[in-house]
Amino acid sequence: MSSRWHRVNRVVRTRAGQILLVALGTTAIGAVFSLEMVTNMGWTKSLEQGLSQFWAWGLLLPLIVVIDRRLPFGAKEFGRRMWAHGFFSLLVTALYLYVFFFLQTVVGLTTWSSLRPSQVFSLAQAGWYVWSLIVYWSIVGTVQALRYRRQYLSSELQLERMERSLAEARLNALRMQLDPHFLFNALNTISSHVERNPKLTRRMIEHLGDLLRMSLECKDRQEVPLSEELAFLEHYLEIQRIRFGNHLHVRLEIDPAVRFASTPSLLLQPLVENAIRHGISRRGAGGTVTVVARGEGDRLLIRVLDDGVGLPDGWTLEDSQGLGLSVTRERIAGLYPGGESSFAVRPRIEGGTAVEIELPLRTAREEMVEHAAD
Repeated sequence: MSSRWHRVNRVVRTRAGQILLVALGTTAIGAVFSLEMVTNMGWTKSLEQGLSQFWAWGLLLPLIVVIDRRLPFGAKEFGRRMWAHGFFSLLVTALYLYVFFFLQTVVGLTTWSSLRPSQVFSLAQAGWYVWSLIVYWSIVGTVQALRYRRQYLSSELQLERMERSLAEARLNALRMQLDPHFLFNALNTISSHVERNPKLTRRMIEHLGDLLRMSLECKDRQEVPLSEELAFLEHYLEIQRIRFGNHLHVRLEIDPAVRFASTPSLLLQPLVENAIRHGISRRGAGGTVTVVARGEGDRLLIRVLDDGVGLPDGWTLEDSQGLGLSVTRERIAGLYPGGESSFAVRPRIEGGTAVEIELPLRTAREEMVEHAAD
């Protein structure tokens, strides 16, 4: 329905579409007004009379619109604008009477002699002149209403674009915070192995290069398919596996049905890094990080679990100083406003910490279709 309305709107905006709309509108109005004359004139002549009357206004409508657009008075000079229309109403209405009588002559309702000025402006036509003035002012009122509505919608659209630009700038700023954050931590990890094991260090640098390449590829996208996020995460995990060896275990429990679901870019890596850094690395025996993703109805559920040391006493998300968690939560709230998402960090009963996220379940294909419709 939305795409059909967009197509109709595009047609109406064209010159041919506007001409067709005026033709259909004046024909419909003329047909309605002809009904009151059926008793005195019969169906045929009353229809010819009504159509002649409003087709004439249809022919003069572009002239009225041009006059309104060319008036040198802005929105704050409404009074002067109406005085100017008062002058032009006399001229256009006189012209209308000639066009109206001409159309009546064409369809055979009157003779060509009726086009003489003495006939057009005779006292018998005074009622037509007053009625025509009323129609002129009705058209001007409609044009003014449409004009102000267009200005209002334009200002609303500009405001919406400004708000969207500010929101995108804020999201980009948050996204940019994450790039140097994970890079700095990864370099620290690599530097600690340079002298002890140069061979493993080279492997870490290779994975870091892949991470940087993938980060640059998605830097202009706030959302990516979950499969891309998992590929990014895998390179990061390879660096951590080299660092921790058998002390780090990772399980990925990803429902194949959601592998192409849209997720915020650089979502999983900060959460997994937080689990390793604050949970697993503080246990001598190491531990396991589990990443779960599945769909429930129209929701995408993502959980990052660890069996590390858990949350400190009195810890709250609001007071957390960790950049990864706070930035990720802010980005999710900005990308999915109005309660479309949720972000929670909880202690696990069996030990460790759970980060639980709910997002709208949309695929990358659906995102492209929605963007094209907008």
